[in-house]
Amino acid sequence: MSPFRLFIRSVRHAIRGIFDVARAEQSFRFQMFISIIVICFALLLPLDTWERVLVLLLCSAVMVLEILNSIMERFADAVQPRLSSMVREIKDMMAGAVFLTALTAGAIGVMIFYPHFHTLVCAILESCGGR
Repeated sequence: MSPFRLFIRSVRHAIRGIFDVARAEQSFRFQMFISIIVICFALLLPLDTWERVLVLLLCSAVMVLEILNSIMERFADAVQPRLSSMVREIKDMMAGAVFLTALTAGAIGVMIFYPHFHTLVCAILESCGGR
């Protein structure tokens, strides 16, 4: 099989994996939805290139970490029964990593988007007679 066909097969497997996690994990679907909205704002607002890159990296980091969280949960469930305290700790740690990354991404997002939304709202209010 040619290297190109092998590459295409690998891409298909990767896309199938993303669809599998999206189908199985509500948190991933929510994070993907929020990421799409945030990326649309990043494309529509007059952000600097580095701001757009940072937004894209942060959205990707949250979703990749959620995929890793899902993998670890499935692996932990396969290795030990759900009643094991170590499995619970592993799942909680992974969930904490996703949560911390999402909080950081949200805080940085506010720092990037707030000035642009503030300017936009002020411009709209001024065009409405300052109300």
